[in-house]
Amino acid sequence: MAVKILIKRKLPMDKAQAMIELSRQLRILATQQEGYISGETLRRIDNPEEFLVISSWQSFEAWQKWLNSSQRKELQSKIDILLGRETTFEVYQYGLGGSS
Repeated sequence: MAVKILIKRKLPMDKAQAMIELSRQLRILATQQEGYISGETLRRIDNPEEFLVISSWQSFEAWQKWLNSSQRKELQSKIDILLGRETTFEVYQYGLGGSS
């Protein structure tokens, strides 16, 4: 069953561009992973220091494989340094029996 991953990040404006570039690198690598469907990064209008990343995966197992990959962990650690804390992930699946 497909899953969606939500990642919320908040960081000072002077670090935003560096985080955006690292996120782009993560997205490029993610698109090459088996089970990746799509992803997008949103910036909050009323608080431009807040970002929301939403990615879709064919299965929780595909997401877990990517989550545990050394390539992702390396870039993620750089983002965490910018944030000053570890990134947390929220995993959702479709709850009404649908697949989209």
